Amino acid sequence: MKHSTFLASVPTAIRNALLTTALVLAPTTSGHAAGEPALNTATQAEIQQFCTSIAEPARDQRYLLQKQELEKLQADIDSRIAILEKRKAEYEDWLTRRNDFLKQAEDNLVDIYKKMKADAAAPQLEQIDVVLAAAIIMRLPSRQSSLILSEMDAEKAALVAAVMSSAADPNTSKDPS
Repeated sequence: MKHSTFLASVPTAIRNALLTTALVLAPTTSGHAAGEPALNTATQAEIQQFCTSIAEPARDQRYLLQKQELEKLQADIDSRIAILEKRKAEYEDWLTRRNDFLKQAEDNLVDIYKKMKADAAAPQLEQIDVVLAAAIIMRLPSRQSSLILSEMDAEKAALVAAVMSSAADPNTSKDPS
């Protein structure tokens, strides 16, 4: 790459700073003795004035670059939020369908046990999870519930009754602290 092409691609403020630095650091050929300042006071004043005059545009350029980077990051965050919102909506739809299905299945299961005789329902309810058995028995008419509990094994019936009573206790779900 030629020097002129390279310098043309560099922003003006940076190009001027590079040229000034090159002037300051360039060896002098004016015959100054070793240890003597290479530039006279007028040149030094010009350099100081130049550096002071480009400080503000350089700061503005830096702020502009930072602003562009922040805008890019904000756009990335916004796109990620949009993806998360879409996934949240999909999840909420799935959850609604799942809950509807479970409600329907639970209603159908309760209807099945409503139509069963107590001596047939009791052994089946003894075999399933205690909490599920308690939930089913609680949804049955009280007369049928009592018949089923009386047909169940005494230990299993006691566990089911304990779950049912804790479900009815308003303090069960409260934080003990």
